[in-house]
Amino acid sequence: MYRTTRRDFLKGAVAAGAGATVALSGFGGGRLLGGEDKPGFEDQFCKCNETFVDWPQGKIAKFVAKCGYKAIEIAPFTISQFVTDVPQKRRERIRKAYEDAGLKVAGLHWILSKTEGFHLTSPDQDVRKATAKYLCDLGQFCSDLGGDVMVFGSPKQRNLLEGVTMEQGMTWASEVLKESMPTMDRLGVTIALEPLGGKETNFLRYAAEAVELAERVASPHCKMMLDCKAMTAESKSMPELIHEFKDWMFHFHANDPNLRGPGMGDLDFAPIFQALHEIDYKRWISVEVFDYAPGAEALAKESIDYMRKIEAQLKKSH
Repeated sequence: MYRTTRRDFLKGAVAAGAGATVALSGFGGGRLLGGEDKPGFEDQFCKCNETFVDWPQGKIAKFVAKCGYKAIEIAPFTISQFVTDVPQKRRERIRKAYEDAGLKVAGLHWILSKTEGFHLTSPDQDVRKATAKYLCDLGQFCSDLGGDVMVFGSPKQRNLLEGVTMEQGMTWASEVLKESMPTMDRLGVTIALEPLGGKETNFLRYAAEAVELAERVASPHCKMMLDCKAMTAESKSMPELIHEFKDWMFHFHANDPNLRGPGMGDLDFAPIFQALHEIDYKRWISVEVFDYAPGAEALAKESIDYMRKIEAQLKKSH
């Protein structure tokens, strides 16, 4: 298991010499939010909503905006078990709650969590058909809220069942995803496959496997994403993975292997953010946590405060 440390970062910088230096003043043009010509990721910080458990959407929106985030990422199960049960008027109210707070809805994650009857690699063709249809329903829900990315994590709904080979899983998963692509294309929504490591899933464990599946789907609306906690399962460093898969990476989750937010554990984000700057990453950096013990307010605020601190350090060093 690999954990990027400041020592690793400094060793790499020395080895790379001047060629590794990033002219941060050049970043910002054409950024996700308005294209301000300024360095830094401040306009790309996003927060996942399930941390707030049962808070009303309006309360979440106001607090997240007050912390300084620019977007929210929504787990559908926090709204309804099935998005098909969410009427249009409620969708409009959810979107308006975040827009009124000055936030965008980045998109969805945990897209199949707590649902029933769906599975990406099921041997049952009817289940796969139902899954493809529901992905289209999710795409519409995502678009209605103003989002353009759906993170496919949901390990329980993609795991290879007993007797299913990796090749069968790849074939069936690509079949399901291909069936949803015309809808994603029409809506402008991209499915970002999420590698999760062998402890959480036996399918799409590593970035290379996610890219293999995306290549089989062969659509601009099927990409992959990287998650810091999950990347600790890889043999390569996080900066190496960011560079290697830069052309496939559509989304990014910031968290610590201890299941809390950035800066709340041992993981040093300086080399991670440095690598994201080096590839000129322009999309969301979304804070996703799994240990809620510190409380929603502390998790949200401490995470963004730490990320801002890292940004300030990188700017100062350049």
